[in-house]
Amino acid sequence: MSNCIVIQVGQCGNQIGGRFWDMVLQEHARNNKRGIYDDALATFFRNVKTNRAGCSNVEVGDGKGRITGLRARGVMIDMEPGVIDQIRRSPLSELFGEEQQVVSNSGSGNNWAVGNCVYGPQYREEILEAVRKQAEFCPSLQSFFMLGSLGGGTGSGLGSYVCEMLYDEYPEVYRFHAPIMPSANDDVVTSPYNSILSLSKLIDTADCVLPIENEALLDIFQRVTQQTETGVQARKRRMALTDSGDAAMGGMCGVGARKTHPFDAMNNIAANLLMNMTSSMRFEGTMNVDINDIVTNLVPFPRMKFLLSSMTPLYTLTDARPPPRRLDQMFIDAFSRDCQLIRAEPKTSRYLACALIARGDVEVSDLRRNIERMSLQLKFPSWNREGWKTGLCSVPPLGQSRCLLSLANNCCIRQNLDILHSRFRKLYRRKANLHHYTAHIDVADIANSAENVRDIIAEYSSQEFK
Repeated sequence: MSNCIVIQVGQCGNQIGGRFWDMVLQEHARNNKRGIYDDALATFFRNVKTNRAGCSNVEVGDGKGRITGLRARGVMIDMEPGVIDQIRRSPLSELFGEEQQVVSNSGSGNNWAVGNCVYGPQYREEILEAVRKQAEFCPSLQSFFMLGSLGGGTGSGLGSYVCEMLYDEYPEVYRFHAPIMPSANDDVVTSPYNSILSLSKLIDTADCVLPIENEALLDIFQRVTQQTETGVQARKRRMALTDSGDAAMGGMCGVGARKTHPFDAMNNIAANLLMNMTSSMRFEGTMNVDINDIVTNLVPFPRMKFLLSSMTPLYTLTDARPPPRRLDQMFIDAFSRDCQLIRAEPKTSRYLACALIARGDVEVSDLRRNIERMSLQLKFPSWNREGWKTGLCSVPPLGQSRCLLSLANNCCIRQNLDILHSRFRKLYRRKANLHHYTAHIDVADIANSAENVRDIIAEYSSQEFK
C-alpha cells in the first residue's frame, strides 16, 4: 500500500484539486459499495476514526454506500482565500482540517518573485508543518503530487518554492508536478517571466513534470462537447461525500440549472490525468504500475523529465457518454495530436520512452499487439528501441468501460518550451515590467533561469537529431 500527498497551490491548483477530490471520491464509492476503508482508499485518504495510521478494514460511514469519516492526504495553499473558501463551503470541507490549509488575504500580484521570495520564506514553517503532519499519517509515503499554474504568482512562485522545499526535506519521496502552461493570449502580462522562473526551478527540483496547456484543454472541451451527450449516470444517489446525485458533474461543481463554465470541464480533464495515472496503485490489475516505475522508466536523463500525457476516450464531465471506440482505435488516438494535453504532434518527433496504462476491459494481448503495431510507426532512439512500460488496471473510470493513458518523454516538448522562452525574450529584451521582479531578485537570477530553460530545449534537440 503506497500513499500519495496532493499539494494544490494557487487559484488554478485548488480548482483542479477540488475537481480531483470530488471525482476520486465518486470513483472509490462506485467500487467500494460496502463503505470499507481499504488499501485503495488509503492511497489518497486516511481514516479519521482511528489514531492508527494505515489501519485497514475499518468501517467508514454506514457501510451502505456513502463514504464518510475520511481526510484527504492533501494540503491547500493560496495567498488569496477565494477558491479555498469555496471548498470550505462545499461538502469537500469535510476532507480538510484547518491544519491542512495555508491561506492569506494579500495575493501575489501575478508576480513569481513575490510568491517565491516573499511568501515562500514567510510561510515556510507553516507549510512544512502542514506537510509534515500529512506525512506522519502515511505508513508508506511514496510521492507528492503538486498542482498549480505557471502563469500566475502564487502557483508559479510559491509552488516552485514548495517543490524546492520538498526536494530538501523529503529527498527520497518522488515529486510530480502538473503545471498548467499559460496560453498565448493570456491576460497576465507577466506570465512569460513567471513561466520561465518557475520552469527553471522545476527542472532542478521535480522528479517528473507533466505540463498541461490551457489552449489544449479548451480545444478538447470544444471538440468533446460536440461529440458527446451528458446525463445522470445509473448510480446510487449520494454514493460519495460530494455526490449530489442529480448534477451532471456531481459534487461541489455540480452545475444544477446554471450553464457549465468551460473551466469546470477543463479542470475535470486535468484531474482525470492524476486519477488514471494512479489507478494501478489504487486498484488491482493484471499488470500494476507503481509510481516509481514511471520515474525509473520514463526519465532516462535526470534533467529531461517532461512527460507528455494523452487520454482516450476524452470526456469532460463525470457523466459523459463518449461515442464508443474500438480498442485498436484508442491506441491510435493516444498518439494523435487531438488527445494530447498540450498542443504537440508527438508522432513527428523522437520518443525517449513511453508508458501506457489501460483501465477496464483490456487484455494483455491487446496491449502487446498494439505496441508492436505502434512501434513500427514511432521513432525511438537506438539505445532504447523497446522503451515501453505498460500497466493494466481492471477497474474502469467513471462511466466508461475502458480508457487508455499515455505518458511519453518525447522530444517535441522542446517546441512548447521554446514558445514560452520566445515570449519571455520579447519582454526581457525591453526590460518591460522587470522592475517588479528586481525588487526581490537580481537580474542575473532571471537570466540564469532563462538559460536553464534554454539548455533543456537544447538537450531535447540534441536527442531529436542524434
